[in-house]
Amino acid sequence: MPAHRTALCDEWVMSIELDIESRTEDGWTVLEARGELDLYTAPKLRDDVLGIIDRGDQRIAIDLNGVGFIDSTGLGILVACLKRVREREGRMVLIAPESSPLRRLLSLTGLEQVLPTYTQLGDAVGA
Repeated sequence: MPAHRTALCDEWVMSIELDIESRTEDGWTVLEARGELDLYTAPKLRDDVLGIIDRGDQRIAIDLNGVGFIDSTGLGILVACLKRVREREGRMVLIAPESSPLRRLLSLTGLEQVLPTYTQLGDAVGA
């Protein structure tokens, strides 16, 4: 992980990246994210989702099993991506374990009603 100097102090801090790998599984384009989904990294996820939509894919699953942290910007990007997918009459789901901090955050914010979240892709395929 690259280190960078912050603007507010002279300390060196670690910059957490967001790695995203794409694959096709059961007719879905799956984006597997690892790292942190925050103000600095969320635009990368948004750009990847928009690229998938632009090429015509209709079913997108975002696998967040490898995401250890998500902030309000990350949540906002997920909602914005869902909106764009639905505008194109597509479907977007999230994949995350039941015990994940993401699931707790979605519940606390009421977004669990908006962002369909499954434990595994197979659950989304049958829903």
